[in-house]
Amino acid sequence: MPNVMKTTTLPESKHTRVLAGGDIPPIEPRPCAPQAQIGALQLRAAREVRGVSLEDLAARTKLDVSDIANIETGTTEASLGTIWKLSAGLGVPFSELLGPGDAQVSIQRAADAQVLRTTDGLLESRPLVTSGACRWVEAYALKLAPGARHASEPHPRGTREIIVVISGSLSVTFEGRDYILGHGDSITFLADLPHVYENPGNTQGRYHDIIVYDR
Repeated sequence: MPNVMKTTTLPESKHTRVLAGGDIPPIEPRPCAPQAQIGALQLRAAREVRGVSLEDLAARTKLDVSDIANIETGTTEASLGTIWKLSAGLGVPFSELLGPGDAQVSIQRAADAQVLRTTDGLLESRPLVTSGACRWVEAYALKLAPGARHASEPHPRGTREIIVVISGSLSVTFEGRDYILGHGDSITFLADLPHVYENPGNTQGRYHDIIVYDR
């Protein structure tokens, strides 16, 4: 999942065929709600073990040095979009910045999962496994409101994404084309390029999103 973008509702006719990139109305960036707190030690450790300075990370992510420093000290809460930028900038799995995982057995209780939401509340992401449980694979349960559209930050190089439609429908825009999925359908694509999720239906869409990082 990359930069959180403005959510819009598009005419139903836009979802009945594969569209060229030029047919898709432009969308503007919109920050997401500060729902996720990155552990200061996880971010700092991930940065320092790779020999990346605050200045280098700021240049890679287009974030301010002071903002990254404040996140590392725990004085600033990071947004969903910021976490994706930091993970891509460091080339590490998203979950590595959220917390350490267990070495042998890890159980994710549904009631304990930290739910991440965009500012407008139209996109919801809930981890299906504990952070760091499987370093190179992550799984999330996504909910997308009717007509909602979300542009994701590109993931680290070589990352692939698998999305399965649990209920409703989904349009995934990748490389200038819209791929329309229905109940039970799935799509696999290279997620280190820009991609957009959109719910073309009239009801809430539910999806399972599996992210596989390149080792």
